[in-house]
Amino acid sequence: MKRYMIPLRAILVVIVVTGFGSAAAQVSFKTSQLTMVLDAKAHITGLKDKAGKEYLAPGQPAPLLSVFTGGKLLHPEKMRWQNASKIIVLNYPGWKGEVNIKVVEKPDYVTLELVNIRNNEEVEYIVWGPYPTIITKQIGETVGTVWDEAFGIGLQALNIKTLGGYPSEDNDIEPSFDIFSESSGLKDISPEHKVLYRGQTAKLTGFGSIIQAYSRNRYKQRVVENWGHDKYVVPAYPQDGGVIGSKIALWGAPQEQLLSVIEKIELQENLPHPTINGVWAKRSPLATSSYLIMGFGEQTIEEALELTQKAGLKYLYHPGPFETWGHFGLNKKQFPDERKSMKRCVDIAAKKGIGLGVHTLSSFITTNDPFVTPVPDKRLAKVGSGIITSPVDEKATVISIASPDFFNQMKNNNLKTVMLGSELIRYRDVSQTVPWQLLDCVRGAFGTKAQSHQQGDTIAKLMDHGYKVFLPDMELQDEITANIARLFNETDLQQISFDGLEGSWSTGMGQYATQLFVKKWYDLLKPALKGKVINDASGPGHFFWHIFTRMNWGEPWYAGFRESQTQYRLKNQDYYYRNLMPRMLGWFQLGSTTTLEDIEWLLARAAGFDAGFALSTSLAELKKHGRMDLLLQTVAEWEKARLSGAFQSTQKDALRDINKEFHLSKVDDRNWDLFPVNNVVIQHQQKIRQPGEPVYSDYSFNNPFDEQPLQFVAHITGGPSSASWEQPSVEINNYAKLEIPFTVAKGQWLVCNGKQVILYDHEWHTIKEIAVQQLPVVATGANKILIEGIISGEQSPAVKIEFKTVGKAERISAAR
Repeated sequence: MKRYMIPLRAILVVIVVTGFGSAAAQVSFKTSQLTMVLDAKAHITGLKDKAGKEYLAPGQPAPLLSVFTGGKLLHPEKMRWQNASKIIVLNYPGWKGEVNIKVVEKPDYVTLELVNIRNNEEVEYIVWGPYPTIITKQIGETVGTVWDEAFGIGLQALNIKTLGGYPSEDNDIEPSFDIFSESSGLKDISPEHKVLYRGQTAKLTGFGSIIQAYSRNRYKQRVVENWGHDKYVVPAYPQDGGVIGSKIALWGAPQEQLLSVIEKIELQENLPHPTINGVWAKRSPLATSSYLIMGFGEQTIEEALELTQKAGLKYLYHPGPFETWGHFGLNKKQFPDERKSMKRCVDIAAKKGIGLGVHTLSSFITTNDPFVTPVPDKRLAKVGSGIITSPVDEKATVISIASPDFFNQMKNNNLKTVMLGSELIRYRDVSQTVPWQLLDCVRGAFGTKAQSHQQGDTIAKLMDHGYKVFLPDMELQDEITANIARLFNETDLQQISFDGLEGSWSTGMGQYATQLFVKKWYDLLKPALKGKVINDASGPGHFFWHIFTRMNWGEPWYAGFRESQTQYRLKNQDYYYRNLMPRMLGWFQLGSTTTLEDIEWLLARAAGFDAGFALSTSLAELKKHGRMDLLLQTVAEWEKARLSGAFQSTQKDALRDINKEFHLSKVDDRNWDLFPVNNVVIQHQQKIRQPGEPVYSDYSFNNPFDEQPLQFVAHITGGPSSASWEQPSVEINNYAKLEIPFTVAKGQWLVCNGKQVILYDHEWHTIKEIAVQQLPVVATGANKILIEGIISGEQSPAVKIEFKTVGKAERISAAR
């Protein structure tokens, strides 16, 4: 998608009204690109672009604002337009309340703000929309924009309490794809997933699509179903003023201007507007900067930075620098002076043009953190509370409670911990009948002190997570967020991932709390850092869209380099595209045995999607790799070419195909040769034959390129560690034979690179190499391959061989 800035020009928003200060027959709002018409009941009856094309879905309800009160969602039945004050007054059937909406004219969008409600105390929540459209092509469920090749229509929440989406759940958790809930496991997504939706600010429907937002009054404590608990107490949160002040922008624009309008909304409405080197992060190519994930400390920072520089990367990211989560004390072995040590590391990196980052688990609180031990903080999140019905001494292992509510919910009960006074107590189970009791209690858990307690004392079930951590209430969450911001302000760290952001659900406020977490961090950053820190998270959000630099999902732990969550990574590219976000491919594991072929497979995908990635490794792993310099230099050249805009659109189409291989060769600092690579992977199986009978495997290999010397990479799979391939040979087209004068053991790599044959150990250190006077030639078109050699070892070992041929180069050049 091409992105253009809208030329600056003066454009007036025109409001055409029939009826002033009384029931209006029609109100029309017109921006430079969109006309929106309301009827006398404040239902939208038109959404037209400036050419007159209608985008409103016919026959669908389209209320401007609905009110949930008395257990019913009410649509407006009457509208009055007050021209002097630019106020829309709405009335609803069977309710004496009244809603006032302030309209503000802008050249490219219209803002609507709920400024007053009569009988507000009766309102649970309000809904902007849903506004139905006929657009189906691209549904930006997070950004709140639906669009096709010609035009897009969008909704933007203009403050954080206005939540993108719809109040489908009382806990405000938006429906969102989560790979960790996949029944098929974490290796990859199930084939039936065609689209991975995250949120519903925009939503695909049978007639087209809708855009929508809402806001909730939070003046009263509620009990809701939340995060595996049928009963969960949500404390009141009156601080935000409730639904009064909820505000949105509505707009429409040609496809190539979508980002430009959103940028104007950010700047004119004082929304977060992060930049990278002065360029809005949603536009900057550097938003997709790849990075190295590798532990470091004050003693190893120079070595880690040297490797980062060899890879041509600008960010080095520590995967786990903290001794605890909550206060975020740094590992004293790596950072003896804690934050002062980290600051020195940051300063050393900055002189080399590299930013340092750290991985967090957001609001997760480890059981060794001072928020838990030795005296637990009263603000640890609670599922709910009750009272004990009899005195408890410091040795009791059975505790009587008035009700099992909150304590007997076991779906998401990982630490089975209660707070009684300043003591934490773990329990095995709750009795099945009265008298209700906590059974087999472990007293003074997590370093707290066992104490005696009196009948009638309050006992609270703490909320926890499968990572064996506790979680905060809203007040404690604010303190944790401030702790992270203080860490950044004191050290000048440049990158963060808010992993585990769903921990904020412990507040009972779902997506609202997750976005409050990040917004508070953003607001507390010092001016030199605000809007400059690269950040992503475990989950997105509508308002959060304005803060995060990108998202980077996909993990390497569950299968091979090319297989772990591959389809998930590819589906995420579609998500980033339709939500107007920079693209990333996730984490990949760079180990001591990683092949150059695998690295170039990844780099080709990155070039095709114009997406960054993370390489997860360690100093020890990289030091062990015999071809470390070659691998890192390869990363550097591909990434330099990608970030310079060297790859053309037709090349990107081919580079996105995970079944195609490529090789990039540096010509000079601004030019490269891109080679297509054709490959086939075959297996030479262990065979038991009569004495004298040939032991070979034969295959057909099609070479679409010019004839060229034989190239392959081979190693043994399966079988015991003692397995071997003796007297190996490869014959092409029944006449040209390459005989290898040594045995290949399991764990070794046999490489024929078109010039020589090299035997490497399992970590790519050269064992031996031989020059070959005349290698077999692979002809253009069909080739017959015979692989011979005796495979020894039990449990059916095999030789896996990847043959490849290389096509003619395309010269590519830096465009920026």
